[in-house]
Amino acid sequence: MTSYGGKDLASAFRMVRKNTIQVAEDIPESKYSFVAAPDVRPVARMLTHLAISTRIWEEMHKKRLTTLAGLDFFGMMDKFNAEEAKPRSKAEILDLLRTEGEQFAAWMETLPPEFLGEMVTEPDGKTAKSRFERLLSAKEHEMHHRAQLMLIERQLGIVPHLTRQFNERVAQMRAARA
Repeated sequence: MTSYGGKDLASAFRMVRKNTIQVAEDIPESKYSFVAAPDVRPVARMLTHLAISTRIWEEMHKKRLTTLAGLDFFGMMDKFNAEEAKPRSKAEILDLLRTEGEQFAAWMETLPPEFLGEMVTEPDGKTAKSRFERLLSAKEHEMHHRAQLMLIERQLGIVPHLTRQFNERVAQMRAARA
């Protein structure tokens, strides 16, 4: 049987964060204030949101909470939103994406199977998810927002890097076949 553990979580997260950083690098700083639609974060704030969002998972799991009942979710969100709203340059956001992402991945690498298998009860007190599933959701969260950022790239006239890479591979395969 194959086990997907902490090292695998870390590796997968690093790949996702690497792609997010590439998107952040591809969008010009002059477009970091771009808002795609009402009630959508500007590019800079969305990138900052991704950079610091891992703190939420770390806070819950480093404290080894076994239930989310009684967790001051709104207090956490207020603190998180205040940090997210701080003005930052493109360089500062890129640095935050790199450092926070690597810190989170390095921590996940150390997690043993026993820890990942522990169950954490939802605030309703009735349902639970494993720490593994909860930590996997950090990657899913980032991919969700990165998809939004890639659509914003299209709105700004930027071909996303993953599309550019795919088109290059297709062109190479066609050239090799010719």
